[in-house]
Amino acid sequence: RTEQLYRSEPTILQLNIGLYCNQACNHCHVESSPLRKEETMSADVAARCLELLQNTPSIDTLDLTGGAPELNAQFRFLVKLAREWANENNRKLTIIDRCNLTVLMEPNQEDLVQFLKDNQVNVVASLPCYE
Repeated sequence: RTEQLYRSEPTILQLNIGLYCNQACNHCHVESSPLRKEETMSADVAARCLELLQNTPSIDTLDLTGGAPELNAQFRFLVKLAREWANENNRKLTIIDRCNLTVLMEPNQEDLVQFLKDNQVNVVASLPCYE
C-alpha cells in the first residue's frame, strides 16, 4: 500500500550561514574548519533571508547553523533584525544558535552570551571532537 505525501507549510527556516569554524571536527558533516573563511553568507543574502522570514507567516523558528555561526559577520545582523521584527509584529519566533561552545572563548566574543540572552536565542550545543 502506498501512502500519499502531502506538502505542509514550512515552520522552520534553517540557514547555514557559512563554513568557517574555530574547530575542525572529524564528525562535521559539512567539513567546516578554520581554513574555510571565504565560504560565508553575504549581507545581500542575509537580507533576502530576512525578507523570506518576514513574508512566510508559517515560519516560527529561525535556526542558524554552519561552521561556528557566531563567527559569521551576518550572525548578529540576522539575530538582531529577526528578533526586532518579531517583537514589532507580535510574532512568536524561536531563534536557535547551533553553537560548539568553544566559540565563547574566541577573541571579540566576550559579549556573545549577553547578546544571545538579550535577543532570546536558544543555544543548541554540540561537543567538539579533539581526536
